[in-house]
Amino acid sequence: MRTVLIIDDHAGVGEALSLLLSLHDIDPLYAASPDEGLARLAAHRVDLVIQDMNFSADTTSGEEGRALFQQIRERHPDLPIILLTAWTQLEQAVALVKAGAADYLAKPWDDAKLLATVENLLELGESGRELRRSRHEQRQRLDTLRQRYRLDGLVVESPALLRCLELACQVARSAAPVLVTGPNGSGKERIAAIVHGNSSVADGPFVAVNCGALPGDLIEAELFGAESGAFTGAARAREGRFESADGGTLFLDEIGNLPLAGQVKLLRVLETGRFERLGSSRTRQTTVRVISATNADLRAMVRAGTFREDLYYRLNVIEVALPGLADRPQDILPLAEHFLAGRAILSDGARDALMAHAWPGNVRELKNAIERAALLANGHSIGEQDLALPAAAAHSGALRNLDEPSRDTVVAALEAASGVVSRAAQALGLSRQALYRRMERYGLDA
Repeated sequence: MRTVLIIDDHAGVGEALSLLLSLHDIDPLYAASPDEGLARLAAHRVDLVIQDMNFSADTTSGEEGRALFQQIRERHPDLPIILLTAWTQLEQAVALVKAGAADYLAKPWDDAKLLATVENLLELGESGRELRRSRHEQRQRLDTLRQRYRLDGLVVESPALLRCLELACQVARSAAPVLVTGPNGSGKERIAAIVHGNSSVADGPFVAVNCGALPGDLIEAELFGAESGAFTGAARAREGRFESADGGTLFLDEIGNLPLAGQVKLLRVLETGRFERLGSSRTRQTTVRVISATNADLRAMVRAGTFREDLYYRLNVIEVALPGLADRPQDILPLAEHFLAGRAILSDGARDALMAHAWPGNVRELKNAIERAALLANGHSIGEQDLALPAAAAHSGALRNLDEPSRDTVVAALEAASGVVSRAAQALGLSRQALYRRMERYGLDA
């Protein structure tokens, strides 16, 4: 049975609230003073508290309510508390909500609104407390990372990206090779730069090479250098990226594009630190931290014979698997705001479109979409049409995720259900937890 404790010095208030709650299968407990309320809390399992702001005759300051709230919060930090307040004490009640109270209701209260608020808080129950604890724990973990490591302003809101970042920071001080995997445009180079920035060679150069952007016959010259005349067009000697990165980090993006001959040389450098430029017999020595990245399935390439197995295991000492943007939706809107940098604001329609889009191009696609929309908006609000996303083109015949309710749809469902989340979720064909996730995503309170 769900139990609500009512703490109010007016017996009539206690009787009215007790009757209202009992008619909706909620077990009421009543206490006429703060001390009695605290004693009942110590003796009974209580799921929610409704407390008054004043208890002494002719007292209107709300200080008694504040003191009681603080005492309950100290003893039961996760227990939701609803404040009952007169209009003259609204400012005090709002301050307590900012301090952690679940909500406040002005006297005389509206039965329907009070019941909706109580039902929603009781529905959250343990799952809601767990969600709050999880958010708090995640924020603490991120704060710890920011204090100990250089994160280069990386936007992190999702648990998936936080776990990836924690691993990257953890292995940064090691000299072991790191393989960053993930889809194109997901930010693999940003992760590599964070590993370098927190490594023992952070003061050395960070040199990036996209192996997928170079013709196969030029990759070796790019990595290891070439002597004059080593190949057609080599008019003068040039140093390779391993020489440029000496004493620092070499980031090899799209490592799966490296030809087999280059793979042999790379394996030798990783094992001995030695290599020769193309067209030269002189052996050179380098000390480089190698971080590689790929969007390919290197294991499948090993089985197919297009990627050396010994090189794969040499590169993949530590794998940091970066999820695509679709797998970390909590990052979408914060990233969009970051890319906007205050040049314009996102309308509700634009936010819905951003959340509904599948982002096959990941963070790179999001950044390009925001840059384009900011130019079109010209310093004003960005609408969904400015984004030019397939899911945003509601009138162009483009595909749209019809199973994903928009913000307006969620708001309308909540209004129709008088704010009771379980009823709104049923109307939308969602579970309560799924609707709570969408409410959090759209910035809506229960």
